[in-house]
Parts: sequence; structure tokens; C-alpha cells
Amino acid sequence: MLSVRPYAPADAARWNALVASSRNGNWLHLREYMDYHAERYRDASLMVERDGEVVAVLPAHLDGDGVASHAGLSYAGLLSSPALRAAATLDALARIGEHYRQRGLAHLLYKPVPHLFHAYPAEEDLYALHRLGARLCRRDLSSAIVLADAPRFTSERRRSIARARQAGLRVSVGADLADFHALLVQVLQRHGAVPTHRLDELRLLHGRFPGRIVLYEVRSGAALLAAALIYDFGRVAHAQYLAASAEGRRLDALSLLLAELIEHVYAQRRGFSLGASTEQGGTVLNEGLVEQKERFGARAVVHDVYEWRLR
Repeated sequence: MLSVRPYAPADAARWNALVASSRNGNWLHLREYMDYHAERYRDASLMVERDGEVVAVLPAHLDGDGVASHAGLSYAGLLSSPALRAAATLDALARIGEHYRQRGLAHLLYKPVPHLFHAYPAEEDLYALHRLGARLCRRDLSSAIVLADAPRFTSERRRSIARARQAGLRVSVGADLADFHALLVQVLQRHGAVPTHRLDELRLLHGRFPGRIVLYEVRSGAALLAAALIYDFGRVAHAQYLAASAEGRRLDALSLLLAELIEHVYAQRRGFSLGASTEQGGTVLNEGLVEQKERFGARAVVHDVYEWRLR
């Protein structure tokens, strides 16, 4: 029989072991990543056990009169071991709902892991949510390349890459997060936005996850022209942040950088994710941004959010 209980700090090792062996979790869901911004969120994570064995975990935090899984993560939802099958997932989600209901919480916002990031199919939770009356309340459009079957870059994109190479630009691994963050702030300011991570947070995470968070850059002398901060999930590499200066845009430095990552550095991976191109809660598509990604051969992967009214 399944049981559900709140996560406690003493559970960290068992939580991490479940994530490592799960069908749909990755190092975003390890406690070392989740807890870097623990002061922002009142944790409401849950452990799902069968006869003392952890078979699933739910990253979550309190959100007003409800609970969310998880605003501090790109995606989360129920992270399940191969031992948690369809009927058991229905049982687990029903017990999770009852647990939060007994705590007086009114709703659960649920962000499942998109299938691109699954190690093995793990969408039983979506069926369970449907059965339990949850509704899709937000859908963002992200873009990704399946590298083994990727279409060729468009001719326009290849010309941009050739121009950057002819200008003598080269891609290298970077170490100066301060330079990168300053460029990122400058780029996002043009769109009225700020980076999700502060510089000190990036430095902390970069130190905690060496080799998994990697900065790639293109420079002209000391000037940073373009940069990409990559989250390496093993099967899939994800461009967490991309930025280019005005001179970098003129010289097509970002095109060269992405081409190098897609065609060489991560060419043997399952996929390369370029992130979302939607705004205002998923209701507006940034057509220029998504077209830039499509010129590399990327196509859509949706990131969904479900609302489950608990009472």
C-alpha cells in the first residue's frame, strides 16, 4: 500500500537517490539545486513510499491558499521510479490530493516534466490528473532539436555561420560568469525583463554542479560577443540562457556558437533544447524568437501547467 508524507531534510539522500533512478527527474530536482533558493519558498514537498521504499517524490511549495510543483523549477511534477505503474500513479495522486486537502489547501498547480527530458516514458501522471479533474491552465511553446534526425540548418543560417567563421570568431569554454551575467542583464533589459538567477546564485550553482552547468562564449579580444549557459542533463542539453552584444549580433557570433554546440559539442546527445518562445503566461508567441530557433532545425515541445482544484 502506498503512503504519502512530507519531505524532511533528513530525507535528502533518499530523495536524491529516487531522482537519480527515476524515469523523469534530473539534477534540477536534486535537493542541492532545489534548496539554493529555499528562502523564497515554503517547502511542501512529498515522499511517496511503498512498504518503506521511496517510489516517487513531488517537489512542491506553498503558494497562497494552495501548493505549486514548483515555481522555482522549470518543471517538476511527480518524479517516479520504474516501480510506480499506472494504477499506482492514480493512487499516489489521489493520496497527494487528500494530503494537501487535509492541510486546508485549495488547489495544486502542477508542472509536469516534458517528455523530451524523460529517461523512459512517464506520463501516467497526466492521465491521473485527467481522471482527478485537473485542467490545463497554461501551455508554453519551447523548441528542441532531436539531434540524430535533425533537419539541416536553413541556408540563411549557414551563411550567418560562415560569415562568423570568416571573421575569425571561435567558440571556447568560459569561466567569467560576471561578464556573462552583465551581458545577459543588458540584453534582457531591452525586453523589460531580468535574469531568473542573480550572479551570486549562478556562481553557487556553477560550483555545485561542475560539468553540468557550462558557459560557452565567443570573444573578440577581451570583448564578450555571445554566450550560452548550458544545463547538461546527459541525454539532453538545454540552453538555459543565450545572449549576444550588439557587435556580436552584427558578426553572427551567436549563430556560430549554437552551431558549434549542436553540430559538435553535444552532437551525440538525444536532444538539444533551446527554451521557450512564449510570453504573458503562454498566450503570446514571440514569432521572431521562435523563427530564429527553427532556422537551426528546432521544433515545438510544449511545457504545460495544470490546475487541480482540491475543494
